[in-house]
Amino acid sequence: MRKITIAIDGYSSCGKSTLAKEIAKNLNYRYVDSGAMYRAVTLYLINNGILKDGNYLKQAILDALSLITIDFVFNKDKGVSETFLNSINVEKDIRTMFVSNQVSPISTIEEVRTKLVDLQQQMGKKGAVVMDGRDIGTVVFPNAEIKLFMTADSDIRTERRLLELEGNGQKSTFDEVKDNLTKRDYIDMNRDVSPLRQAEDAVVLDNSEITREEQLEIALNIIKEKINN
Repeated sequence: MRKITIAIDGYSSCGKSTLAKEIAKNLNYRYVDSGAMYRAVTLYLINNGILKDGNYLKQAILDALSLITIDFVFNKDKGVSETFLNSINVEKDIRTMFVSNQVSPISTIEEVRTKLVDLQQQMGKKGAVVMDGRDIGTVVFPNAEIKLFMTADSDIRTERRLLELEGNGQKSTFDEVKDNLTKRDYIDMNRDVSPLRQAEDAVVLDNSEITREEQLEIALNIIKEKINN
């Protein structure tokens, strides 16, 4: 069976990562969470005093980029890949609201995107990869054999994100989470560099009213048809 590249884009908290992980596991492909990479950069900037309450000096960020390494290591016990920043597991740290509230402005910086897009393309050179994010099908892998664009009702997305935070022991409110998602959507769609766009050849997957099992079945059917043809 030939190995292909699968690009999954869409709005925040649409379940992109969940679907991408399940597809990768089912096909025995490598999974890369591009959003986690931007979160990892943001966390590094926060921890090193370069990003404070949303404020930063761009030159300080550019100077720091060469000091940042990001990788994904498969955790056999949990059955998932986890994000490592400079050889340290930061999977839990990058999922906090504190990081979520500051990642979008950092992701608009052209030099940050250039560095991470190059790294993402290197990770996907050999195919057999599933990657999710905001610009995977349009910028990172414009020639990907499969492109999915995920969307869902905003209130449903908010509930999902709230449950995720609570599952990680973090407290927040429905309004706080929805406000964060709304702001991130606006920034993602309106940034000058690699804005969130649906690729012309992407298949739209609205999972507002379907289960995880149903969306996985839909996605796998699309993928297997492509591979077989």
